[in-house]
Amino acid sequence: MKEQIENILKNHPGSGKDDLIPILQEIQSEQGYLSEDSLVRVGSYLSIPTSRIYGVATFYNQFRFEPTGKFHIQVCRGTACHVLGSATVLEALEKKLKIKSGQTSRDGLFSIEVVACIGACGLAPVVCVNGTFHAKVTAESLIHIIDEYRESKD
Repeated sequence: MKEQIENILKNHPGSGKDDLIPILQEIQSEQGYLSEDSLVRVGSYLSIPTSRIYGVATFYNQFRFEPTGKFHIQVCRGTACHVLGSATVLEALEKKLKIKSGQTSRDGLFSIEVVACIGACGLAPVVCVNGTFHAKVTAESLIHIIDEYRESKD
């Protein structure tokens, strides 16, 4: 991981504080999340206190500080999804996986993220797993979706 961070930083010679967000985005894209080590290293490289970097990164909900599961599940909570039952879907998902939004299952297979809007309102309620959209999801259909991913493990 340290080597990945160093390679990313090498691609930003002479960078300053204006390059912080693009650098953090690259690191997260490469590693899946922002580790404490990555924040410290970026701070050292840009001569910015780690506390300031953490403050910036926590301001934007695009950044994660824990690794995601093999199957990263995004539950849309936009208006259309909310009206059509996404709260019930989220509750069933958390109960089935025994984790809350922002957490990863102990086996590392699943993580849950609540998103404001996925942009597929006509398919509401929508759940997205690793970029694959599942439309008109119900609490019951979600159980089958999770079981299929658990069985496939790829």
